[in-house]
Amino acid sequence: MQVPGVWLATSLFASVFFADMSYQVLARAWRPRSFSSLVGQEHVVRALTHALNENRLHHAYLFTGTRGVGKTTLARILAKALNCEAGISAAPCGHCSACEEIDSGRFVDLIEVDAATNTKADEMRQLLENAIYAPTRGRFKVYVIDEVHMLSNHAFNAMLKTLEEPPEHVKFVLATTDPQKLPVTVLSRCLQFNLKQMPHDAISTHLTRILQTENIAFEAEALHALSRAASGSMRDALSLLDQAIAHGAGKVMAADVRAMLGTVDSAALLEILKALHERNAERMLAISRDLEMKSLSASHALTELALLLTRIQIAQLVPAPEDAEDEESRALNSLAEQFEPEYVQLAYQIVTQGRAELTLAPDEHSGFLMVLLRLLAFSPTKEGARLDISRARPPASTSREPNPSALNAAPAVPPRLAENHAPKKDSVSSVSLSDAVIGGKPAEKEEPPSEWQTILSALNLTALTRQLAQNCELVSHTDTEYILRLDPAKKAGLLRETTQENLRLALAAHFGVPIQLKIEFDTPKHLTPAECAAQEKSRLRDEARAAIENDPFTRTMLEEFGAEINEASITPL
Repeated sequence: MQVPGVWLATSLFASVFFADMSYQVLARAWRPRSFSSLVGQEHVVRALTHALNENRLHHAYLFTGTRGVGKTTLARILAKALNCEAGISAAPCGHCSACEEIDSGRFVDLIEVDAATNTKADEMRQLLENAIYAPTRGRFKVYVIDEVHMLSNHAFNAMLKTLEEPPEHVKFVLATTDPQKLPVTVLSRCLQFNLKQMPHDAISTHLTRILQTENIAFEAEALHALSRAASGSMRDALSLLDQAIAHGAGKVMAADVRAMLGTVDSAALLEILKALHERNAERMLAISRDLEMKSLSASHALTELALLLTRIQIAQLVPAPEDAEDEESRALNSLAEQFEPEYVQLAYQIVTQGRAELTLAPDEHSGFLMVLLRLLAFSPTKEGARLDISRARPPASTSREPNPSALNAAPAVPPRLAENHAPKKDSVSSVSLSDAVIGGKPAEKEEPPSEWQTILSALNLTALTRQLAQNCELVSHTDTEYILRLDPAKKAGLLRETTQENLRLALAAHFGVPIQLKIEFDTPKHLTPAECAAQEKSRLRDEARAAIENDPFTRTMLEEFGAEINEASITPL
């Protein structure tokens, strides 16, 4: 006799249990079932579509690519296109018994083989013995051999003859993530299609469509983080999306996704860059400690920091719309105005090299912290804005006279060269990266009047605005109007509405009166301040080269030991 209460509880448990078992993960529920629904492999879909519509069918296909890009999915769609009861076409009906059985994995003439577990020649020979028999249900027997590179050499040899001349009713579809391991004899018998990694935008768009269909709340920033974490694999992206939905209790929010992935909020990295520009070491250390307390990945933080520096450099050299839609783009445009392009290149190198050296650091956090301090140590100092390190070491002597013991240890630098190497204001920003990218300078120009250079030295300008001003020539001016001349070849790289307006405001603030600024586009008649700085740098380099070549120790090394001077290593002091 069964107690009613126990029976009721058992029935409820059973119903809940089977209800939970009915859930299907997103990677399977949203597996594409037609060529039109496949994402990111248009080049393969186009070739297969034309072949199916024109009935130009090969007997063996090879799909290569990393995990989760659609190799097995394409094989199943191809099997449907070949066996659809409506006829061979690139658009199978999806409703006939053959299509439904293939979708559910029950089609008897679709033989899927995992080569990782069937590596021996006997297993392959036994499998192919049935190939001579006609298909049971469909039009073709389709053999899908996944991870085919795992087969042994004997197994490859066993299948070569059948692969080259199979029966008319047999089609082979091979899939592999490592085509280099396949014998050339196999490659030559197949049509090979290389599946690309999924672009981040394509993954994000597909995830958006899924969540909208499933009526799940989400934030676009969260989907961007998931698409980057998937590293080009749609299956990985869907698996991460499943995890994010569970982690966020039915919602996909950016903060939850960052906590799940252990990634760093871009706002924190932007704060690091702002503190770097302000040379605020205390703020940078505080952000670093906060990241350590949250146990966030230092490697990922440096990767994201390198991406932000890349976007800053692009914003500096390629004109972009001024009215950026998102706050992050506006912040990056602002930083692009403030950082020197040359320093952005150096910072990128420091970050990427620091990421590669994380494994050599005592721990991940100290390695990350050292990268930040290195960025700060090599950042160009502003006048009166130098790090206070007086407590870390004794103050350096202001005298420039050499130490007598040092004179005995190494050859002296000629006094004239030492004088020429005295630091000059704005020497870092005078020769801009834009000059190297945009083009050369006209020859045989006259020396410029010193008035414009004098005015520039007194203005408080950001990096890009200073580049614009230094590449301009002062044509004429009154108390309320300044007319400048800019080489047309440099217009695209330097001139923006914001930089021109910033220059006008700086002139107005300096002279204390409203200023009208006009820029003409013509070849400057005199050398611009940037060109003067480039000539001065070239002169100093020539003098440094001459000093090295005339040094007795250097001449001895060149003449007696066959040494050579590395021209690229010569840097004026």
